[in-house]
Amino acid sequence: MNLEEAKNLESNYVFNTYGRFPLVVEKGEGCYLYSTEGKKYLDFLSGIAVNSLGHSHPKIVKTVCEQAKKTIHVSNFYHIPSQYLLGKKLCEISGLDRAFFCNSGAEANEGAIKLARRYQSQKGKDEIMYFSHSFHGRTITTLMATDKDKYRAGFGPFPPGFVKAEFNDINDVLEKVTNKTAAFLVEPIQGEGGINISSKEFMKTLSDLRDDKGILIIFDEVQCGIGRTGKWFAFQDYDIKPDIMTLAKALGAGIPIGAIVAKKEISDVLKPGDHGTTFGGNPLATTVALSVLDVIESEKLINNSNNMGKYLMKELSFMKNYPNVKDIRGIGLMIGIEFEDLCSDFVKNCFDNNLLINCTRDKVIRLVPPLIVTEKEIDEAISIMKKSKK
Repeated sequence: MNLEEAKNLESNYVFNTYGRFPLVVEKGEGCYLYSTEGKKYLDFLSGIAVNSLGHSHPKIVKTVCEQAKKTIHVSNFYHIPSQYLLGKKLCEISGLDRAFFCNSGAEANEGAIKLARRYQSQKGKDEIMYFSHSFHGRTITTLMATDKDKYRAGFGPFPPGFVKAEFNDINDVLEKVTNKTAAFLVEPIQGEGGINISSKEFMKTLSDLRDDKGILIIFDEVQCGIGRTGKWFAFQDYDIKPDIMTLAKALGAGIPIGAIVAKKEISDVLKPGDHGTTFGGNPLATTVALSVLDVIESEKLINNSNNMGKYLMKELSFMKNYPNVKDIRGIGLMIGIEFEDLCSDFVKNCFDNNLLINCTRDKVIRLVPPLIVTEKEIDEAISIMKKSKK
């Protein structure tokens, strides 16, 4: 299908909810996507940090095909062994105790909010504290914990019980915590908010308040988890174990899956019928996720994320000489380049030169290449970025 055919079908039959680039994807391989018009693009967006193993990884392709021949979906009325094995693996690598599987990051965050409120309900705590520049999803509830007014416009009324504090501002948190605060919902590294990194002092404050006031810590690792930061989970950089953690994106490497992982005493407050999902934890998604984790381990991709992230940061240093570049920051393969003004022109220039990146929070270039990326692909990306300067 060519571009004009795709645009015509979209305009006639699909909701107008996305501003799309003029690219119709035919196939992907490794760190590259190929268009139906024969163009090759270096993908440093990775499906918005989803394609952790790049495109068409042979082991994932094999896993999908083999599992599809057996069964794709089974109701949670019945036992699903791959779901239990995936739960076991996530608990082993995170140090948490129980897992629940759903279909997306927003659904995982919605479930985490329910779980926190149920756990704290006997103590009269029902407020969720979220932070400036946060993004936790687009459901009616998670929109209340997402700090972007335009996402909420026209969708109210919204549920009460959410309090915003400034990200990395210890004093603001201390001022706004009350005896109604049930949980902190926080991204250790904010993705959609502009690749903002939590300070260790900020995280320690949240941990101390947990100890002093019985407030739960929910880490949203939908974007920064599963090897993206050079560790399995971003929380491991802070030596603070969350009470509840949410995952999605890279966990399925393209197959939709979300997860809530929590301490046993917290997960135990949910009984049969209290929460559920039709598709969550199905055999295809959980079998693929197990394969994803196996590939990350066997190919030492966490170490690669750490090493290639350092290499990419070093190679990006040339942009510090640009007068309109304000900051370059990141951890592992999650890097942001903040401009003084809008960065959309730079993104378009890179696209025209066959590099896929995006702009978040209007002024921050987001680089989240696959965990399999090598110096060769980084060098190619840097070359394109140099000739695409604003």
